[in-house]
Amino acid sequence: MSGDDETTSTEPREGEAPRVAPLMPPRRVFVVALLALGLLVGWGGVSHWRRYSEASATQEQIDHFVPTVRVGEARLETGPVKLVLVAQTLPFDSTAIQARATGYIGERFVDIGSRIKKGDLMVRISAPDLDAQLAQAQAQLQQFQAAEQQAAAQIHQAQANMHLADVTNKRTAALAKDGWQTQQQADTTGATLNADQAALTASEAAEKVAEANVAAQRATVQRLQELTGYEKVVAPFDGVVTSRSIDVGDLVTADTNGGTPMFTIQNDNVLRVSVQVPQSGAVGIKDGLEAQVEVPEMPGQVFHGKVARSSVSLNNASRSLTAEVDIQNDDHRLRAGLFVTVSFDIPRERPGIIVPDEALLFNAQGEQVATLGPDNKVTLRKVTIARDFGTEAEIAQGLDGGERIVLTPPVDLTDGATVQIAQPPPSPPAPQPAARTAERK
Repeated sequence: MSGDDETTSTEPREGEAPRVAPLMPPRRVFVVALLALGLLVGWGGVSHWRRYSEASATQEQIDHFVPTVRVGEARLETGPVKLVLVAQTLPFDSTAIQARATGYIGERFVDIGSRIKKGDLMVRISAPDLDAQLAQAQAQLQQFQAAEQQAAAQIHQAQANMHLADVTNKRTAALAKDGWQTQQQADTTGATLNADQAALTASEAAEKVAEANVAAQRATVQRLQELTGYEKVVAPFDGVVTSRSIDVGDLVTADTNGGTPMFTIQNDNVLRVSVQVPQSGAVGIKDGLEAQVEVPEMPGQVFHGKVARSSVSLNNASRSLTAEVDIQNDDHRLRAGLFVTVSFDIPRERPGIIVPDEALLFNAQGEQVATLGPDNKVTLRKVTIARDFGTEAEIAQGLDGGERIVLTPPVDLTDGATVQIAQPPPSPPAPQPAARTAERK
């Protein structure tokens, strides 16, 4: 049997089935399998070597990474502090006109938006009941005055009677002493004198009662005259009518407890600009401090005023000071109720260090600023913030001014780390004017 045969057969024994020998794979199959296994092992080794190389390179990059940062400067400021706050405009005077006489609106002379002067007639109220009460009180006053005159006349009569009784009593007493008149007559004239004296006293008391009645009635007449004077409603000051709630024919009632006002008047010749100043700037707000007011809807226009008054003490809840700036508004360009911005130049008590807010680093050590030395090494300095202006902050302690500082420092920036400074982006070229060709005719 040849070695190249795929099967080997043997002679079967008697009574047995013929047996077939198993087939053997060719040698090339083993060669291919060995080559595939070698390729797999090689590929695994190369992949492992590549990952190891990449990890080593990444670790080396991390170990020698130099962050690129933007740099600014801590600015030393000695000038005034610029404080810009939101505020609102208020009228210098504002009042609600109530009815002081009960009656009907007879005439109305003003409406909303009317410009009025002090003393101008705004409304006339028709109050016939009040007028009748005044006429009745005046008539009663005349009655009391007549009674006063009558009491005065009675006093004169009582004085004359007493004088006659006194003369008669003296004469009768002298005659009775000499026996020319009886003692009875003398006693009678003496009693008459006493009666006339009592009558005089009563007349004087009646005159005082009459005088008191006249004074009381005169006060009643004066009160009613004042009430009838309220039938003509006049403006208490110069201003503008901002609201009206009555019209001709409406019934109004003299309500001392307050009610719906007939008009609201505001004096806007001078406006108050009310502003809440935070504690950081409240110390520098004093009467007479210059202020500039701007209205968003009026760009390019600046209105100048001065601090006229303040609450002096700060509000406990908001820790802010209420200040008012007076602005002359004779041309009425400004209106009450506007949302405005107010700028103050507060005198600085001592020089301050100004840094951008993006230079501040907040961590477990508190507020810090990363400064750069000549070798671009970082030094973390602990600072104390005096004021925060929104985009910039004033540093009270920790910096001297003029230091180079890192803007938007990385959170993992450490003290002593080396950084590189980012180059500013190139400025765009200035636009060139379009060339124009001149046409010759």
